[in-house]
Amino acid sequence: MEDPFWTQGAEALLARLGATPAGLAEAEAARRLTTLGRNAVADPVPAAIALKVLRRLAEPLVAILLVAALVSGLTGDWPGFGIILGIVGVSVALDVVQEHRAEQAAARLRDSVAVRATARRDGQARPVPVESLVPGDVVELAAGALVPADGILLVGEGAQANEALLTGEPYPAPKRPGPCAGTNPAEAGNALFAGTALVAGSAVMLVVATGHATRLGGVAAALAARRPATAFERGLRGLGLLILRLTAFLVLFVLLAHLAFHRPALESFLFAVALAVGLTPELLPMVTTVTLSRGALRMARKQVVVKRLAAIHDLGAMDVLCTDKTGTLTEARIALADAGSPEVLRMAALNAGLAGGLPTPLDAAILAAQPVPAGWRALAEVPFGFERRRSSVLVEGDGQRRLVVKGAPEAVLAACTRAEGHDFDRAALLAEAEARGAEGLRLLGVAVRAVPEEESVTGPEAERDLAFLGFCAFLDPPKASAGRAVARLAALGIRTKIVSGDAAPVVRHLVQALGLPAQGMLTGEEIARMDDHALAARVEQVDLYARVSPDQKRRILLALKARGHTVGFIGDGINDAPAIHAADAGISVQEATEVARAAADLILLAPDLGVLAEGVEEGRRTYANVMKYVRMGTSSNFGNMLSMAVASLAIPFLPLLPAQILLNNLLYDVSELGIPFDAVDEADLATPHGWDMRQVLRFTLVMGPLSSAFDLATFALLFWGFGAGAEEFRTAWFVESMATQVLVIFLIRTAGPAWRATPPHPALVATSLGALAVALALALGPLAPVLGFAPLPGGMLAALLALVVLYLAAAERLKRVAVA
Repeated sequence: MEDPFWTQGAEALLARLGATPAGLAEAEAARRLTTLGRNAVADPVPAAIALKVLRRLAEPLVAILLVAALVSGLTGDWPGFGIILGIVGVSVALDVVQEHRAEQAAARLRDSVAVRATARRDGQARPVPVESLVPGDVVELAAGALVPADGILLVGEGAQANEALLTGEPYPAPKRPGPCAGTNPAEAGNALFAGTALVAGSAVMLVVATGHATRLGGVAAALAARRPATAFERGLRGLGLLILRLTAFLVLFVLLAHLAFHRPALESFLFAVALAVGLTPELLPMVTTVTLSRGALRMARKQVVVKRLAAIHDLGAMDVLCTDKTGTLTEARIALADAGSPEVLRMAALNAGLAGGLPTPLDAAILAAQPVPAGWRALAEVPFGFERRRSSVLVEGDGQRRLVVKGAPEAVLAACTRAEGHDFDRAALLAEAEARGAEGLRLLGVAVRAVPEEESVTGPEAERDLAFLGFCAFLDPPKASAGRAVARLAALGIRTKIVSGDAAPVVRHLVQALGLPAQGMLTGEEIARMDDHALAARVEQVDLYARVSPDQKRRILLALKARGHTVGFIGDGINDAPAIHAADAGISVQEATEVARAAADLILLAPDLGVLAEGVEEGRRTYANVMKYVRMGTSSNFGNMLSMAVASLAIPFLPLLPAQILLNNLLYDVSELGIPFDAVDEADLATPHGWDMRQVLRFTLVMGPLSSAFDLATFALLFWGFGAGAEEFRTAWFVESMATQVLVIFLIRTAGPAWRATPPHPALVATSLGALAVALALALGPLAPVLGFAPLPGGMLAALLALVVLYLAAAERLKRVAVA
């Protein structure tokens, strides 16, 4: 892998790019523009709508539903045909719209780049459209300018860049020409990156990378790429494959058995296909959409905006939350933490407020705490220099004439010979500065010297014989609520990991200040030396990540997902967008950059992790209700179809006609339409729950055969006990089947005893009992002959009622084994 450009040196880069400090010739720049393309974050050509639709139709569950629709049409069930196709159509349309929005996220990055830049062409500095810049161009930047491309400094005068959007570091990064050995971009003191801003000084930059080759372009490419499958998508795919296997097993079993018993081939085929349709939870997309939509409305009331409905499930299933530090655990602003004494603050304010040029964020924090004292004026200034790492302002006021110096503690102390108000011990003061820096504080030293009127201040030589006053300490204040929010998430079974672009001491100090439970630390430099397998082996034991790049954040998330975790990521900067995009639940905040909000699935209207905890509970409530339908539908359908498959071999006629099977399945699905409104057990909110196909299969293989056992007992009673004919038999079993399927909903909607559970929602009572009433009316009412049903004697109805009661008692006991 090629070394990062900022480690290669100016001379080597100039030679490689065929450039000089005087810039390029206009003709050469035009040629490179034609060859390399515009300096713009170009979106890849999005996939055609038809291709996106076909990709979704290939999903196992969708394919099963389409086959079910086809069979419904072939058997004359046109309402069922229309319903299934309508549900599939709406589901696919919503997914395609969501993907289109994701593709547009990369386009948001264009707004982060300046419109024009001053480039040296043909030996002259001239305004050039940013999109026309090419590698080899030399660009002049002044304070306040946005950086238009990636490159290195050829000349720098007190240059400082705000790189918070790319690195997460809230403090301005000093920039100066010269070699740089570090491979982490956050440590590249000689480099500037597209999308950042020069907040102080001036610079002459050699453009090394443009457009999609910049770090900003890499973020855009990550956003435009198809996102990894989320937990919800993986769960649906697993459910589809499970149903496909059950269907294939049952259809082949019935076909082979019927042919072995010399049953009519066409009748056997239609019966087997009807069984396959009966196994399909065709209303799952509808139930899921309604459940998620209600969850989205409830989350909106809790200050969480849901952009992708499936993210509600992913938020509830989340067991690891990775969060950027700035803006989520901290206030995302630089504040003055301590100035030692009022005099230190007063002198620092004179330096910050009376110096020329734009105030830096540190100056702004000083002036927010102490405005410039009245009656003082600036006489001269020695601007900040990287060799000196300090700035000086000669001020006059209150009958005094003083040189006020502030800068890096070691640089200021090096020019001091004494201290005001205390003994001067340079070594002890340096040790104090180092200790406070390890606490996550950024320090500036402040010193003064009385300057006689006859002395003029013209250069750095005036910074001598200074009297040290003290330190100004700055920090990005931690949020008071962050510690409580992390503790609440931990109580919900969610482990919080901090993934930050800041330095390791800053991250450690924040963890200590908030009292967060955390272990282990990895830096971006260490991660760069690991392959994906090595990283996946470490992420379980590490909670803190410092100095990580946007791509490394994404790698951390993918490593956690590879370990089987459902991962959420919350961030607010451009540097967070790839990780937000890769997470199962990508989360941002209302004040975040447009790019971060575009990449997110959920947006917190209040930048507070406590709000997120509310959303997690809502996600789990939604998931619990979706899983009620999945468990009920698969187990009941499998049990009924298994019963009919076995009975069809033991009795001389089909236990239900194909149309009656479809009617049974449709009415049962209707009975479950109230599930999205139902209450859930407290245990379902306490811990993360993901799609567990083994648990679904276990539930199906326990509750399904239980249903089949009572069905077969019903068959025996009807056939040998009452000697029922074909139509009477089908009517009795249709009634028994619908009663057991519908009434058991009220038992298995909760894992505990049904009589102690929260009462079912009125909507669930209405849909369930309403569907049962319709079933009884169709089987026993005036339309019965049209559907192939016949009247039942009173004794047979009483026997069926007794079997239903026994079944419900057995289901109440056995359900605890099924959900264990």
